[in-house]
Order: sequence, then C-alpha cells, then structure tokens
Amino acid sequence: MSGHSKWATTKHKKAAIDAKRGKSFAKLVKNIEVAARTGGGDPAGNPTLYDAIQKAKKSSVPNDNIERARKRGAGEEAGGADWQTIMYEGYGPNGVALLVECLTDNRNRAAGEVRTAMTRNGGNLADPGSVSYLFSRKGVVILEKAGRSEDEILEVVLEAGAEEINDLGDTFEIVSEAADLIPVRTALVEAGIDYESADPDFRASVEVPVDADGARKVFKLVDALEDSDDVQNVYTNVDLSDEVLAELDA
Repeated sequence: MSGHSKWATTKHKKAAIDAKRGKSFAKLVKNIEVAARTGGGDPAGNPTLYDAIQKAKKSSVPNDNIERARKRGAGEEAGGADWQTIMYEGYGPNGVALLVECLTDNRNRAAGEVRTAMTRNGGNLADPGSVSYLFSRKGVVILEKAGRSEDEILEVVLEAGAEEINDLGDTFEIVSEAADLIPVRTALVEAGIDYESADPDFRASVEVPVDADGARKVFKLVDALEDSDDVQNVYTNVDLSDEVLAELDA
C-alpha cells in the first residue's frame, strides 16, 4: 500500500500548487456543470454537486462562475456544453501505465491533445482495455486529522463502506468502493467531521517502482497531459519509495 499513499501525497501537494496557479478553474467549473446536469441543480440533494462546489470554493473559483456553471448544468440558464467523459489508456516512461480521464465537448480535439502530450514526453497510447484492467475504481475522501486518531475516523466510516484509512502526514485518506463514496462522506457529515475533498479515483493493483530520473519523466508527462483543458485527471501506477521522494524533494 505504501506507493498509494505516497503517490496520493505527491498528487495532493501538486493539486494544491495547481489550484494556486488557477490552472484548474476551467476543470472545476466543468465538474459543477456536469454534476448539476447528472443529479439536479440543488446541492442539498446532490452530494456530488455539493462536493464539486466546495472544491471550487477552496480553490478560489469566483462565486459567479460557480453559480453560472450550476445553472447551466441544471438547465436554468442557456449555454451548457455537451460534455462527454472519455478514458484514454497508455504507457509512459519506464513502462508506467496511465489512465487519462477527459471531459470534453470535442472528442477529436481531446484525442489530439492527449496524443501530442504522450508522443512528446516519452509515452504512447494503448488499445482500450490494455491498461484499465490494472486499475480499480475507488472513492477517496481526504480530511485533516484535527487531533483525531485513525480509530476514531474508522469508527465513523466503517459501516458506510470504508475499506482502509491511510495516514498522509497532516491528513487521512479514506478509501472505499466508488459506490460507497457518498455514504462515507455522508457518515462524516452526520458525525460533524469536516473533510477536504471526496472524489472518485482509480487505484492500481500492480505498481511500477521508478528511480528519481524515471519519476521526473513520468511527472513531466502527467503535467503535459494535465495542461490540456480537456483532461480532468491522470492516474498512474507509479510507485515512489521514500528514497526517491527525498531525492525529488531535494
């Protein structure tokens, strides 16, 4: 499990940096629109929409943008795009497997941008199904420890479907089946425990250890993919040891 929590930590830091850059505004707004379209425009009755709005607020997306996206998705305002989710599969440097999740209104543009980022950064696209079998769909909730122990949190979320809790330093990561994501976050809300984020995720069953040089190449590819507005998430099966992480931090 070590690789999962470390990669989550690395991604977590990276997500915080990305949010500061404002790079993810468009992606966060898109998530709100899709959540409102799928489950209705009332955040009180649509946990996915509620979480998408909270995430956008934490990343300082202006309230006007949030509200417009919610209205577009709910059909209260014209101009919503026909967003489609597309999953691309591929391999990066060192044989690392990649799942690239796109949310786009232009399939051809998304495919072109993903292919270009892959080709220029030592990756290549693979046939559908050739990589996805290495990953499982999971639900992941991140929350600050706030003086709570792992056992205290586990007591709250175990019956809701939590499978494991990982210690990420200042935060806990609760992993469940994707279908149990909403019951888990609801259990936390009902217990009065605030959480940072609740998102569907893909977790690798087989991981590939890489050295610091390999890790840098993988990160460069992931960054290039995430530069595309059509790309919502990139999942990899890279495994980073403590030694490699220390070298990268240095």
